[in-house]
Amino acid sequence: MSLTLTRTDLIRSANFIAGQWQPGPAGALLPVTNPATGAVITHVPDSGAAEARAALDAAHAAFPSWRQVPAKQRAAIIKRWNDLVVAHTEDLGRLISMEQGKPLAEGKGEVAYAASYIEWFGEEATRMNGEIIPAPVPGRRMFALKEPVGVVAAITPWNFPAAMIARKIAPALAAGCTVVCKPAEDTPLTSLALVLLAHEAGVPAGVLNIVTASRQKTPEVADVWLDDGRVRKITFTGSTPVGKHLAQRSAATLKKLSLELGGNAPFIVFDDADVDAAVDGFMAAKFRNGGQTCVSPNRVFVHASVYDAFATKLAARVSALKVGPASDPASQIGPMINDRAVEKIERHINDAVAKGAKVLAGGKRLTELGPNYYAPTVLAGANAEMACACEETFGPVAPLTVFNDEAEVIAAANDTPFGLAAYFYSQNVRRIWRVAGLLETGIVGINEGALAAEAAPFGGVKESGYGREGSTHGLDDYLHTKYLCQGQLD
Repeated sequence: MSLTLTRTDLIRSANFIAGQWQPGPAGALLPVTNPATGAVITHVPDSGAAEARAALDAAHAAFPSWRQVPAKQRAAIIKRWNDLVVAHTEDLGRLISMEQGKPLAEGKGEVAYAASYIEWFGEEATRMNGEIIPAPVPGRRMFALKEPVGVVAAITPWNFPAAMIARKIAPALAAGCTVVCKPAEDTPLTSLALVLLAHEAGVPAGVLNIVTASRQKTPEVADVWLDDGRVRKITFTGSTPVGKHLAQRSAATLKKLSLELGGNAPFIVFDDADVDAAVDGFMAAKFRNGGQTCVSPNRVFVHASVYDAFATKLAARVSALKVGPASDPASQIGPMINDRAVEKIERHINDAVAKGAKVLAGGKRLTELGPNYYAPTVLAGANAEMACACEETFGPVAPLTVFNDEAEVIAAANDTPFGLAAYFYSQNVRRIWRVAGLLETGIVGINEGALAAEAAPFGGVKESGYGREGSTHGLDDYLHTKYLCQGQLD
């Protein structure tokens, strides 16, 4: 199956600044490769401070007029953007699969997921209602209004190049903010294509700007936005160390922050769980995008009474997964994003085996398929001393740990600095509400492995960050509240 695009001009090789496609520094190019083969798809600019500043200048200049566009008109533009994204699902899905590696069905599924956020926030643009506050004295009227925060800097990850940019940019535009964006170096093409479609939908020049940069040049780009007081909000999805840097660096100008950071999600199977349903839910939660998701279960706790049944069924399901490139319609697991990802997976598995874990499925590179493939893996006998329990693997590895007591497993699940997502399976209604209340995460899946939805607030606690994406709460993160008090009305 070919991944060639019908509309080839969706593949862009330039920055988009002030409504124009612009080259980066002379001779500074960043190759974008297909992780399934290592082949170069195209080159994009390896931008620096000058391009970051030009994008910010454009966004700052466009803000006064964009914020004055009536909400209904902003909504119409965003909805046209949604229509164009949906109309180009096939091409955008292929582009995601080309640069990110996920199977084509998942690539097209991500386009639908991204569009759901664009559509949602297009509709929410007209619902930014304020308040009339009862006055404490006669002759006074008190109001609370919602206003856009200003210029937003969005820094997006590589694992969901369409969805992550959509759920940052769509609420920003809906709120009346303007945007500067820096996509991940591994997957800039999908982001550039979405910006092209947004421009075609009628987003005015300067309202949405995007610059590309390598991992080495990204700090140069980001620091321009972090240090400039004209940027009033940073929205970032990525690692906790980078999120901490962004928070520290932006403190001097007290920017508003939305940080969706690292995770170490527990998945708990209690003794009263429906084991088959738990296996189904785990497969959905763990192996989407080859385990390269921030809410992917990283630690699997299974009660001793159902441990053998769960492990046996899971190992059989994982062993049957078809690994291959997106060009193969049968593929269920694609390549990892790059060699660093594969090396981390291999390090975690080797460490676990050295400390007593047993490989029930997978456990090896699949070099015959290409440079970045690793077999989906199930490990039995995992414990808290292993690297896979302490670090986010971000790959198709399921380490199983046995437990006997509810209090014990809750303590183990919470014994991490992270708190993004958690999952558990139980048919006891009292336990369901008790455990859901005790888990220290921003998201909890109860007898469910697929969590995300555009109408739901997505985000974590502890060192998994703060702020929410999606839902009305996600729109509020791009607004501030202005209080008006009018007197002498009597």
